[in-house]
Amino acid sequence: MAIPVLTPDQLDAQASQLHDTQAWQSIVSGWELTAPEPGPLPAPASAPAPGRQPSDWRSLLSFPVDRLIDDALRTLPAAPPPERPLPGRLGAVLPDRVHAWRRVGQGDLRPSVHLGYARQILAEWGWQNTPYRLRNARGARCVCGALLTAHRLGYGSPTTVNRAGAWLITELRSQGWPGLIGPWNRAPGRTATDALALVDAAARRAAAAGY
Repeated sequence: MAIPVLTPDQLDAQASQLHDTQAWQSIVSGWELTAPEPGPLPAPASAPAPGRQPSDWRSLLSFPVDRLIDDALRTLPAAPPPERPLPGRLGAVLPDRVHAWRRVGQGDLRPSVHLGYARQILAEWGWQNTPYRLRNARGARCVCGALLTAHRLGYGSPTTVNRAGAWLITELRSQGWPGLIGPWNRAPGRTATDALALVDAAARRAAAAGY
């Protein structure tokens, strides 16, 4: 099974390009609004006569059913990633092609869930900030490297990886960081705790937006 040769730098650039598109901005603008503002209550419907049912219960609703369902789903938290342990410490340093079998039969998933797997990789295999590459000799990953590794382990499509990266950039912009993920990852004084907090915040933001 072919494995993409995308590097963390390339992922960073692609995620930034996606973030800058008008379509992406329409997604993230107002992401925290999961339901319409409350308006005046509709006039109460007349009750049906005893023993009779209304011809269509949908006529009693003030909003279309599809809209109500969509609003309800968007308020639900992201489902936690299914239990699927990472390979051990040896797996962290092995070539990615060794893990290709893990992609067999795996479907796509939401960016927020993909970010959850990336966080697991950073927490269990370690975080590194120099040099900026997929991993260091101990198998630790940078933030973008964790996104790519999650994909190569079977968690999410290449499109999902790009979207997860764009959510990270969206979160960085909200924190006042104007650049890409890589320079943030390499900034002096950056810590593993910072990296985990960034991924957590981006995952929450994506989940709140229904992604």
